[in-house]
Amino acid sequence: MAAPASCRPEGACRSPPDLPAMAPATWRPSLPQPRLANMAAALPPLPAAARWCRPPRPAPGRWRRPPRRACVRREAAGDGRLRAALRSAPGRGGGAMVAALFCGALAALVLLGVRDVLFLYEENRCSMTYMYEYPEYLKIKLPKKIARRYPAYELYLYGEGNYAEENKNLLLTGIPVLFLPGNAGSYKQVRSLGSIALRKAEDVDFKYHFNFFSVNFNEELVALYGGSLQRQTKFVHECIKVILKLYRGREFAPTSVAIVGHSMGGLIARALLTLKNFKPELINLLITQATPHVAPVMPLDKYLTDFYTAVNNHWILKAQDLRNLTTLSVAGGFRDYQVRSGLAFLPRSSQHDSALSVVSSAVPRAWASTDHLSIVWCKELILATIRAFFDLIDENTRQITEDPKKRMSVLNHHFVRHPAKIFEENPEAFTELTGAFMWITVKASKWTYSVYNDSDGKYFTFPLASHRKSYSHVYCENSMLDTSSWIFGCMNNNSSMCLEATDLSWRAELLPTTKVVILKLQDYPSLSHIVIQVPPTVGNKYTLGCEFFKEGSRTVQLPVTHLFSFGLSSSKILLNSTGLLYNVQLQHFNQIYQAFKIYIESHCQSFEERKPSVYRLHIPWSHEDSVTVAKVPSSTEISAKLHIAQPKNDSRVPELNIYSSSDCQYEVVLKTSLLQVLGQIIRFHGGALPVYIVSNILLTYGGQLSTLISTGQCSDFSLELVRTAKPYKVEPLISIVVFLQGFNWFREIWESLSLPEVEAAVLSSQDAWFPLVSLILFLFGTGIAYWSGVFFSTSLRLFSSLWLTLMRPTVLQKDKLITPRRLCGVLSLAVLSWTTCGAVAVFIIYLQYLFKVIKLHVNVRAEQNMLTGDSDHSKETSQNSRIHTVKNQSLMDSISEATQSLPNSTTAEAVNSLKIHITILNLLTWIVLLNLPSLIYWLKNLRYNVRLDPDPCRSTAIIIICILEILMNSSALELKSSKLLKIAAKVPLPLSVAMLAFGRMHLYKVPHFVTFSLLLHVLCCIV
Repeated sequence: MAAPASCRPEGACRSPPDLPAMAPATWRPSLPQPRLANMAAALPPLPAAARWCRPPRPAPGRWRRPPRRACVRREAAGDGRLRAALRSAPGRGGGAMVAALFCGALAALVLLGVRDVLFLYEENRCSMTYMYEYPEYLKIKLPKKIARRYPAYELYLYGEGNYAEENKNLLLTGIPVLFLPGNAGSYKQVRSLGSIALRKAEDVDFKYHFNFFSVNFNEELVALYGGSLQRQTKFVHECIKVILKLYRGREFAPTSVAIVGHSMGGLIARALLTLKNFKPELINLLITQATPHVAPVMPLDKYLTDFYTAVNNHWILKAQDLRNLTTLSVAGGFRDYQVRSGLAFLPRSSQHDSALSVVSSAVPRAWASTDHLSIVWCKELILATIRAFFDLIDENTRQITEDPKKRMSVLNHHFVRHPAKIFEENPEAFTELTGAFMWITVKASKWTYSVYNDSDGKYFTFPLASHRKSYSHVYCENSMLDTSSWIFGCMNNNSSMCLEATDLSWRAELLPTTKVVILKLQDYPSLSHIVIQVPPTVGNKYTLGCEFFKEGSRTVQLPVTHLFSFGLSSSKILLNSTGLLYNVQLQHFNQIYQAFKIYIESHCQSFEERKPSVYRLHIPWSHEDSVTVAKVPSSTEISAKLHIAQPKNDSRVPELNIYSSSDCQYEVVLKTSLLQVLGQIIRFHGGALPVYIVSNILLTYGGQLSTLISTGQCSDFSLELVRTAKPYKVEPLISIVVFLQGFNWFREIWESLSLPEVEAAVLSSQDAWFPLVSLILFLFGTGIAYWSGVFFSTSLRLFSSLWLTLMRPTVLQKDKLITPRRLCGVLSLAVLSWTTCGAVAVFIIYLQYLFKVIKLHVNVRAEQNMLTGDSDHSKETSQNSRIHTVKNQSLMDSISEATQSLPNSTTAEAVNSLKIHITILNLLTWIVLLNLPSLIYWLKNLRYNVRLDPDPCRSTAIIIICILEILMNSSALELKSSKLLKIAAKVPLPLSVAMLAFGRMHLYKVPHFVTFSLLLHVLCCIV
């Protein structure tokens, strides 16, 4: 008999009528499952309180009141598990909160490093280059065969005003210079070089002039897609032959072309020498601007890395054959965040005596860092380039000189050490000191002289005999920045006058506010006097100064602070001497990950006007000095960090040169800058972050499969990421292999197995690696992967909310893995990938997969909302449910129990499937991003060719299409029953290790590792 209504608590489910006694665990509805499903579909949905649930069965013939919670136990067991699965989101629980904060801190550190690279650099000190007449670009007609072979490329001649009109008939008589734009660069960027060269030619009455040609590469993204690099190289070869034909029959016809290449254009110029039919004598001078010579900035496809390998290997192996080619590489400094300056330095083992690499901040008369685009129009840098071009002209041939030594001398004069004199190839050894000047002897060890409206010229002589025993060096400075000679050396002179002397002005060095000379007395044993010339001046005011000193008295050592001091400790020195020059040696400053802030505070005894102080950070093993000018007294902050680490065989120490005022003292404080250390990590290794992020996601994916095996439930992405993605799982093995590769026997075994070299070892050989960088990058990848997962989940929730607002959700149901319709879709996308671009097909299948996941998310949320709504209305409907008869109670109890257990289990499995699909979608997102450059390149060149050839991701795209078409219709239930699930759960760990070992410098390998893991997933769904 049924329990009285007064015995049932409010909101509890009703007990069914008396049924035959049977064991509680074996009681089941007597109706077949298909019939129950049909009956359940025909009936309207019942509120939660009207659903029948069976209490524990009493003994036959005896009724007992059921326990208060027995009747709700079945609902709690079903709906509770579902709600727990649905609500297992990040942020629940103390551990999840700690994980979120930890990953948030890691992501914040990454953002701080990115901020330092992108925004915290010196202000732009370059002047804009302006044209005085309207620039014109005359298109050069190419032979029909070349035009048909390269329809997207063109050749132009730059001109302005009358000069452009004169050259329209192409009767050229100048010196040809070819400009090659870089990644997405325009041929019109030649206008700065062409315009300033035209003004310089006008100054010499067109005795010499240059014809600037420029190639239009259709602004192709060759830094991200390497498939067109070889095609561009061959086109430039054809352009050089066309240019030289324009001068055929002229009096001073050129036999070679000078090339200026910006960004990837410089690499194209170097690649010319790898062509089989190219003659090296066609190029005599190559100047590159912000060109990444060492390696690509982002190695996104195989063609790009293979191109770099071929070019660099050729330049190393054929270095002796390239000695007649003079190469200058100019890097932009820290303002250029697209191409770090370390990549712009030419390989060290190639052309030691005919190649030069400098940073723009160290170039005399420029002393400014440039960004990646401003390096082509920075007036100070362009002026140095054009001055060098005109100094390279041979008066006999009226072309650029064929003497490699002279070319290197000119480049060193304008780009390394400028003596504040006009370049002379062979300056006279002795100079006559003439003129009715007054001769004044100075015997003091320190001397300063100010000149203003001095109508009489003077010679100040400094006898060296009295100073050689007490001092080792002499330092002189002159604030008159003209190009005339001003300091001389007399030999064996016993009188007060010196009529013939050697010109020591060539030993001078130009600085922003002064020109200075430092002479080591021991190197000039034959000199008896030093003479300073002060010519008559009208309206000019300048100062001169000289002092004798011992090297040890002006050189102080300042140990740099430790990397992990985090700026809490500092090194400090106080310079109390009244000298004009100090050299502060920065001990133990030799690694790229070191970064410091140097604070220089000057205090003076009086408040009279003084010349500004000049602070130069000098790096002796590379031309990357930086110069700062500061008023006196003042407080100045200088950033100290390296573009190139100290070579292993170099023991020189970086120095801070302080060119000071004589009556001032200087306090130097050095601290480690944590923000700039983070910036250095991002600058040198930020391109490898996608590898570490995908490695973290792959480990999370493997962890989810493992929990599916052990618990039958799939864990949430964020929680599994924190639990599974641990650096100790992958880093130790890589470190052990790198260590063992230092032994010959292990290296021989490794090479015999035809295994590629571990990229950490390659980076270590390039001095671009340090022990903790991989651990730091892995943790950075964890933080980015965590919050990208949170962002992804939030985005899915927003899309599903929009879907629920606009459309009605469908019923959860299991899809077949393969149908004829889907097979046709796979074939269509495979054909699309083969005939157009693989990245297009990958992007389309990615959108389909995303649509499927959003749809699944919508259905799961709809089921969650229904369950929540049923629970809220259970109390209101409990009283109405009592009007049902005992017969109806029995029928509804049987139907509801059967139908309710099915949706709950189906929805729980849908939740597990959703979590797996979200993780796979995270992996696919990075695959799409890594293939995106080739897609953009294809879209941009679609009007010239429908098919991308070569396509770096065509074969991979076809495999991914087949995999995703099956995966988007798979469920977690199929995985659970697979015999291959254990293997699929263990494979992501070795794949992550392999990815970090071989994918840092080859990002295009990352999709291969992910594809292999997803292929095992597909096999699990089938087998």
